[in-house]
Amino acid sequence: MSKFLFIIQGEGRGHLTQAISLAQLLRDNGHEVVAGLVGIGKGRQLPSFFYDSFPADIYPFNSPHLIMGKRGISFSKTITHHLFRIPLYVKSLKAVHAHVQRYQPDVIVNFYDVLGGLYALTYRPAVPIVAVGHHYLFLRNDFTFPVKLSLNHWLLKINTRLTAVRAQKLLALSFYPTATSTHHRIVTVPPLLRGAVKALTPTQEPFFLVYITYATMSKTLIEWHLQHPEVHLHCFWNQPDCAFDDTLTFHQVDGAKFLEMMARCTALMTTAGFESVCEAMYLGKPALMVPAHYEQSCNALDAQRAGAGIAAEEFDLSLLLDYLPKHVSPQDEFQRWCHQTPTLFLAHLEEVALKKQVLEAFA
Repeated sequence: MSKFLFIIQGEGRGHLTQAISLAQLLRDNGHEVVAGLVGIGKGRQLPSFFYDSFPADIYPFNSPHLIMGKRGISFSKTITHHLFRIPLYVKSLKAVHAHVQRYQPDVIVNFYDVLGGLYALTYRPAVPIVAVGHHYLFLRNDFTFPVKLSLNHWLLKINTRLTAVRAQKLLALSFYPTATSTHHRIVTVPPLLRGAVKALTPTQEPFFLVYITYATMSKTLIEWHLQHPEVHLHCFWNQPDCAFDDTLTFHQVDGAKFLEMMARCTALMTTAGFESVCEAMYLGKPALMVPAHYEQSCNALDAQRAGAGIAAEEFDLSLLLDYLPKHVSPQDEFQRWCHQTPTLFLAHLEEVALKKQVLEAFA
């Protein structure tokens, strides 16, 4: 049995749900997850579902993250936002080190937290580190980015490299298997989907499911709906429930309800968050992916290549209607790839833990 300590980037739900899935996998196979150290912005709160589902001690700490502007990552806002918080981050580094010293893990698993990388750089722990996240695909020489590279491209790659400082392996979550990377640390692995997703039985009912992140998107959706009132829409947003009319209903964001309706919908329109697109692929739901920022633009193009659906720059459901007759579902192939998750993750993590134990035995 080996002991694992997680450092988790807590912005959004993707890394949190991945950590829950991996913790359960390790526990089911006789290992111990001793703690989850979760990096969040000052004043932010961890969602209740993480406290309910993560099977170990949880310690939030202040951690930096990229700040988004209207056109993607804002370099100026990111710098100014975090500049005056440096003392907080120094305190966080000391707290992370204290937890590592207390729990004495065999392996640290970093779910894309920058401060986790800075901890490795400043304290240089003897404990081996494994980094987990789909972003590590962006460090492969063969990854195809959007045609127009920008400052966002370089900021994203710098941030990704910072999270992986001194990591022995970079487990790059991917929509599909890839050729062996020329970079020896980068290993392509399947997504870490929640058990709740795999337990669903998909059906197909005559409605589209929509997820919007900005209030202005609702105006665009309503305008489209008034031109196509015959199309039934269920839309999730950050406002209270609201029935616009007989064929357009707004729901306040609820993870369990959204997942249940995804299993029943005809198709999905969403931003191109990695986790949501993976869930749609697993359930066999074609998606219209409208990225909200540069990272999601990368995801959308990659998911389109994997057969998930269609990437678009506009919030236009007509594009999805036109696409549906041409869609060839990758569901079976994607599910076969996801079924390799336990084998591949255990092999890589146990290999790192075993190397540490062998070195200690001969020390």
